[in-house]
Amino acid sequence: MERDDQHYVGEMEGAGRKVRWGMVVDLRRCIGCHACSVACKAENEVPVGVYRAWVKYVDKGTYPNVTRQFLPRLCNHCKSPSCVRVCPTKATYKRGDGAVVVDNGKCIGCRSCMTACPYDARFLNAVTKTADKCTFCVHRIEKGLLPACVQSCLGRARIFGDLNDPGSEISLYVGKNPVKQLNPATGNDPSVFYIGLDEYVEALRGGITSMTGTEGSLEQKGVI
Repeated sequence: MERDDQHYVGEMEGAGRKVRWGMVVDLRRCIGCHACSVACKAENEVPVGVYRAWVKYVDKGTYPNVTRQFLPRLCNHCKSPSCVRVCPTKATYKRGDGAVVVDNGKCIGCRSCMTACPYDARFLNAVTKTADKCTFCVHRIEKGLLPACVQSCLGRARIFGDLNDPGSEISLYVGKNPVKQLNPATGNDPSVFYIGLDEYVEALRGGITSMTGTEGSLEQKGVI
């Protein structure tokens, strides 16, 4: 895959350099179509009623002057993940490329990781009886493909790639735009970054938040 290809995610190998997968979500481009959520469910066979990727939204204003802000959510694949630290069987672990995943063969469904996650990104899979969440579609990126949510995004709001490769699209995007993480005070250091997050927070504090995909507002949970 060539560097100028629209689906280029970064070099898999480099002299003395390790890959660190990450994602930027440009809220200025998100139209709230939920294509990411649908694509994720289809790709990963996510059970009904739970989500690996979902979209929060908040309405602000009084008719007819009303605006709607969207906030796509997923596992943040943190650099220092609290879910990994609390797992008693080491079923949750961070790969060398930065993706945080769950080994279903080791998971006992104790939910410790769910409690430890400050981003409410995990759930108990009713089919496998194990912890479940976004994996950055590692089965796809290992084949040189983009995660399903990124591939399906109509507004090109999701940018995925190698944060350690200065020539990847995501590195160039981060270098040219102001980005923020969700609740950096946790110390987890997420690998998912947002553009336009301030506007969403402003709308959240003055609007009505939906319950799409999870319970409670981000502000109530301390995510923002």
